Amino acid sequence: MGKNAPNPKAVKEFLSEAQEFVEELSNGLMEIDRMLRDREEVDPDVINEAFRCWHTLKGLSSTFGAEPLAHLAHREETLLDQIRLGRTRLTEEVLDALLLSVDAVVDALNQIRESGDLTRVQIKQRESVAAPQPPSVQPGTAGAPDLKGLVPASILEVLTEFEEHRLVTSIGKGRPLYRIRAGFSLLAIDTELEAIKNILKPLGEIITYLPCDESSAPDKLDIEVLLALKGRTDELERVVSDQQATMELVLNPGETVIRISEPSPAAARAEVPEDIAARASIEPVATPGSGASRLELAKDQALSLRSVSQTVRVDISKLDRLMNSVGELGLVRSSISKVSEELRAIAGRRDLAIELHRIARGFERRLAEIREGILEVRMVPVGQMFDRLSRVIRKVSRNLGKEIQFIVSGADTEVDKLIIEELSDPLMHIIRNAIDHGIESVEERRLLGKPEMGTVALTAYQKGNHVLIEVEDDGAGIDGDRIVEAAVRAGALSREQAELLSEREINHLIFLPGISTAKETTEISGRGVGMDVVKTNISSLGGIVEVESEPGIGTKFTITMPVTLAITPALLVRVESGTYAIPLNSVAEALILFDADVKRVMNTDTLTLRGQTLPLCRLDVFFNIYREGPPPPNSRVVVATLGHRRVGLVVDALVGQQDVIIKPLGASLAKSGCFSGVTDIGNQKLALVLDTVSVIEEFFASAEETGQHAG
Repeated sequence: MGKNAPNPKAVKEFLSEAQEFVEELSNGLMEIDRMLRDREEVDPDVINEAFRCWHTLKGLSSTFGAEPLAHLAHREETLLDQIRLGRTRLTEEVLDALLLSVDAVVDALNQIRESGDLTRVQIKQRESVAAPQPPSVQPGTAGAPDLKGLVPASILEVLTEFEEHRLVTSIGKGRPLYRIRAGFSLLAIDTELEAIKNILKPLGEIITYLPCDESSAPDKLDIEVLLALKGRTDELERVVSDQQATMELVLNPGETVIRISEPSPAAARAEVPEDIAARASIEPVATPGSGASRLELAKDQALSLRSVSQTVRVDISKLDRLMNSVGELGLVRSSISKVSEELRAIAGRRDLAIELHRIARGFERRLAEIREGILEVRMVPVGQMFDRLSRVIRKVSRNLGKEIQFIVSGADTEVDKLIIEELSDPLMHIIRNAIDHGIESVEERRLLGKPEMGTVALTAYQKGNHVLIEVEDDGAGIDGDRIVEAAVRAGALSREQAELLSEREINHLIFLPGISTAKETTEISGRGVGMDVVKTNISSLGGIVEVESEPGIGTKFTITMPVTLAITPALLVRVESGTYAIPLNSVAEALILFDADVKRVMNTDTLTLRGQTLPLCRLDVFFNIYREGPPPPNSRVVVATLGHRRVGLVVDALVGQQDVIIKPLGASLAKSGCFSGVTDIGNQKLALVLDTVSVIEEFFASAEETGQHAG
């Protein structure tokens, strides 16, 4: 293999991604074909989605070095851009040309699959298609309504060129323009916003949606949707009322005298694509009347219908069901091993016991392979999430007028797909706050002698069974005095308690609900919500978040997460008559407890472990379990860790170690907060799974409160 030989894994990844875009393009273009045939108005969202697919395919091809394909995608992206902006009319001939370009991509992908080379792709040329004339009404041309004076400037100044074109088109068709305002929960804003968009879309075209300057409630974010109504007003009023939203008429073209603008010099110079076919440089395609044989034509069609990707995209829920089945098989394996041991004790059955043991060992090996395979499928690089966050950083920094450089390392670190998706929003909150509150303005940084461009660094790396993600900025750091004052003002702690706080405890006050040090409320942050949600979401995934800060130097958040949530190695312990499971990713060690080693410090039992004090949490007391007699002698201590904190969980006995699949609890037990779920441990027995994060935090909070009362 040569020095610059393509990486087979990269080729496979490229083909998988590109195939998905080809399928999306094909589906979208065929939907446009249906609209044209049925003489329906072509949905601008479908055109915009096709434009996005070409744009993404261009970037993907360029990244992987498939430049001929990137060049083709760039030209087709330009054509779709002209169509979506109303500068080129979408006709059957243009649609044919677009579909032929998709065929050219499929042919190129087949070449890559066969050769394994991304750089040497021959793009077939096609015949020319005359460029159609642009529509008569578009922004800045004669016949287009002048939006100034018709639509509020606050709306016009935030519209993109595409959104302005859609607004002009809707007004030109006499559609009333409404502004609809609704509040969305910060914990579910994505799903709630998508839901209301799906409800409004049948009634008209959504031009844009924007966050409001003020919110109707402290735990909500208000968003305005600009809708060009196609349906009836009473239907819109009913939907708005059902969604507990408000609506305001911005413009009714039927009741307004609309001024017609003169073409601007820029619009007059705008060039219509001189030749659509030249954009893709594709050869004429053979037709039955051009002399091509039916056999050759059938062969070409068959090749174009084959998928070049050898991968399958699987819903994560299907993998969860498979993993549950693997867990059940693990219990079966344990039962077989137990039967094998029992047979060994029966005279005359030793040979059968040995054979059964051999079968059980083979079963165990195959089961481990299946489990590892499913886990591998679930794992994705955190770079997928980092890419999305980079767009957030660019947007937020532009809105705040700050210059930010985004540094990423460890993007190849792999984490469970479910964790990646659930971690995106908490990371976004942390980064938005870092840019808004942490990074100073350009003028302030210049006066402080700092580089005018602030830095946000995102680092990921694996440590044992955990993945650590660090978010670090070089901003002003956390103002301890201000955060303490905010906490006291909010009633979260008293003045006396505040004086006893360590630096770490002061920094962690930002995770309390309703605590904000913002001098003023902005669209980005400052309403006292967000950071408590960050901690809640991360804890629900079995993770923890730590924060370190140095005034004038910057702040660093460290998120520690399990690599996967699909299957969890756990330590089974017994407390009184119950069996509990403690996830091994939070267990450091286990040791025998001798009563003589226990010392009472600040109303808390402790012991000395390798020169350090280890507080003890007796789980029977913690769970309020009634005992008829004292705990058994020589109980066990399970040393559990949470970031920099350690606590010894005192249990009656260790039962063993087992891989468990955690299933959700019922509503009543879920309220306790001490358990993350329940698991089947075989022999028709269940074990509650400790939420180690909640147990340790609650234990330390109770110990601190007891210590303060004792003092």
